[in-house]
Amino acid sequence: MAWGPDGWGPDRWRLYRLLGREVARKVRGVAARLSAPPAILARVRVGALVIAPQDLRTSDATFADDIYAGLFVFAGRSLAAGGGSPFDYAPPSPEWADELYGFGWLRHLRAADTALARANARSFVSDFIAGRGDPVLARQTPVAARRLISFLCQSPLVLEGADHGFYDSFLKAIGRNAQQLERDLRRGVLPSSRLSAAVALCYAGLCCDGIQSILRRATRVLSRELERQILADGGHLSRNPRFGMELLLDLLPLRQAFLSRSVEPPAALLGAIDRMLPLLRLLRHPDASLSHFNGMGATDADHLATLLVYDDTFGRPMMHAPNSGYERVEGGRVVLTADVGACPPLPYSVSAGAGCLSFEMSSGPQRIVVNCGLPASGPEMRQLARSTAAHSTATIADASSCRFVVKSGWWWERRMSAWLNRRLGPVVLRGPVAVAAERIEEEDGIVLAARHDGYLQEFGLVHERRWHLFSSEGRLEGRDAFVRQGSGSNVRLPGRSRGHSVAVRFHIHPAIAVRSVPGGIELASALGEVWLFDAEGAELRIEESVYFAGLSGPRRTDQIVLYLAVTDSAEVRWTFARLAVAAGR
Repeated sequence: MAWGPDGWGPDRWRLYRLLGREVARKVRGVAARLSAPPAILARVRVGALVIAPQDLRTSDATFADDIYAGLFVFAGRSLAAGGGSPFDYAPPSPEWADELYGFGWLRHLRAADTALARANARSFVSDFIAGRGDPVLARQTPVAARRLISFLCQSPLVLEGADHGFYDSFLKAIGRNAQQLERDLRRGVLPSSRLSAAVALCYAGLCCDGIQSILRRATRVLSRELERQILADGGHLSRNPRFGMELLLDLLPLRQAFLSRSVEPPAALLGAIDRMLPLLRLLRHPDASLSHFNGMGATDADHLATLLVYDDTFGRPMMHAPNSGYERVEGGRVVLTADVGACPPLPYSVSAGAGCLSFEMSSGPQRIVVNCGLPASGPEMRQLARSTAAHSTATIADASSCRFVVKSGWWWERRMSAWLNRRLGPVVLRGPVAVAAERIEEEDGIVLAARHDGYLQEFGLVHERRWHLFSSEGRLEGRDAFVRQGSGSNVRLPGRSRGHSVAVRFHIHPAIAVRSVPGGIELASALGEVWLFDAEGAELRIEESVYFAGLSGPRRTDQIVLYLAVTDSAEVRWTFARLAVAAGR
């Protein structure tokens, strides 16, 4: 957290206000739970399972081999349980635990389609139902929602060959899970968790006989949350492409489940699906992966391809998402995506990055400029990946354009920050508010210009960026300007007149070879393309970087960094120019 030079600072007051809001929300949740009607508090009794919804997530039968060997690999971390149960071990990371207790991995055992895989699935489910594992980790609302959906989708795997005792225990576990989620909705969980819980409860109401009242209540909540959280251009309020993709993987089968039970799907569900699919195309690069903005890490290309089959726009992506704050620019083989949006609302910002005005660029199927992306696991690495320095944009005085809730300040403030992190996650306390973007179509290409005020309060500077993509030349020209707006700064910083150091970063994809040559920096891809980067108005360097979003985990890569000093104002111009085209293109 950024404090003022006197040890106080405006972020401290934001922390206090946030704490007050969360305490009030917790009190309201307790009051709502105490005043819950009998229908909510009554035990949920599932009569029978009537349908098993489709799971659109792709599966890998080789995962069953790892299970047989006692190896559990989730969220980029692994645990060797030998012949024991994974529920008896300490999770190697919080994200690993979320995957384990969410049971989405059952689909891989179902893909193996063997008696041993079915027996293993029943054994693990039995361990959990019997109370093995950490109940606190299992009880988190998003984890419980994922587990309920997984149990329903994979019920054919778990129940085939099972005896009546297991079948009865399985139904009771589904009922307890549904009841917990209903109570969570009453006690005031975070908005994104409300949406996950409503989706899972709609699944339960459609798949289970005897709990139609749950379906009616859950459908109302689902409609309300979709209308609140899904923007007009199809983005989610979190601005997280991964959240949108995972949500669609649940909403599409849910729509089919409504139709299978001859129940009219709510209009909000149909409208959300229709709006969300085109936004994925805007953020999709030609290598079939999504741009690394605001919580997006490695893309499961199979999942994305599955979703885009349902898109009725016939493959043409939209270029402009003003509500979500994303832009797409195309010219020949080159695709550029840019983050030109403000910080998400605080409750939705748990994965948001400080990457305003960052961009990614591809040429054909090869990524060239990237953001570092979010790693699958590890709180420290994930926090680092959210910093401005992990994005292809500018930093001032090594500071991020967003301020996160972290442990800082006096001891009681560290305690407050720790409590808020447990309750909310590492949300953004403050970030860019005034973000403006303009798109201009010119004869020789497209110009995109944007600005943000994320550095105005600390440094009195506004960052402006301009991209000019020439359609036929394979050339991208850019300009970064830093404009003093002295009256806009509320914090007195000593030495402001001496200026501030600025670093403009361009993280390069690991598949690109980077080297200095006369006239700039050469970027060569394995596909045969060669690009030249050059800049004026700054010192040019090649430095090490980390690509967190690799499919096999973090990878070493390079970054191009432009260094300059800013007092009243300054600008730097840079160019990516293609020198050679890939063979056969």
